[in-house]
Amino acid sequence: MVNVVRTVETLPKTKTVVRNNGKRIGILGGTFNPIHNGHLIVAQQVLDQLGLDKILFMPDANPPHVDRKLAIDAKDRVAMIQIAIWDNPHFSIELAEVNRGGISYSYDTMVELTRRHPENQYYFIIGGDMVNYLPKWHRIDDLVKLVSFVGVKRDGYAPTSKYPIIWVDVPYIDISSSFIRSKIHQHQSIRYLVPNGVENYIKEHQLYGK
Repeated sequence: MVNVVRTVETLPKTKTVVRNNGKRIGILGGTFNPIHNGHLIVAQQVLDQLGLDKILFMPDANPPHVDRKLAIDAKDRVAMIQIAIWDNPHFSIELAEVNRGGISYSYDTMVELTRRHPENQYYFIIGGDMVNYLPKWHRIDDLVKLVSFVGVKRDGYAPTSKYPIIWVDVPYIDISSSFIRSKIHQHQSIRYLVPNGVENYIKEHQLYGK
């Protein structure tokens, strides 16, 4: 009698099937120069009202607008975002535009993100004051095929557009990054306008002092 030893290699091989369920992801883009509590309030409200899984804060490298802002170095803006969102498990940061560098076109970014994660649904969050500018966005007709736009209602701006917009109501908090920078220039407090950690970072690194 001949004993036949069957090794593992001779056993039939099976494929491991990995299921990657898609998620509903909100994207809040901007210069975040610096990030402030108004950004955080908008993000949380959109997350809750639309039942999203996550909000990605996406700082730009260079904004493509005519009235370009003179932003501080991206590494400082990124660091302040990380400080601001560290304690919220539904908030994260997306560095696609910072890593790519150059002018930050939303269309190029969304092509990259959908290529990386075609299973996800993306919701691009913009203020109601920005909706009227959508016709001027780079490749806007192609961009609306990749994302759903979420418009945050603002007083004085009608919630209408020729593009499909999901409108949400958010408590009106009149805080802007330029207002915070002006406060710092005037040596005035920015307490309660930004998270404590962001305020400390600005002071420690002497940002916006000039």
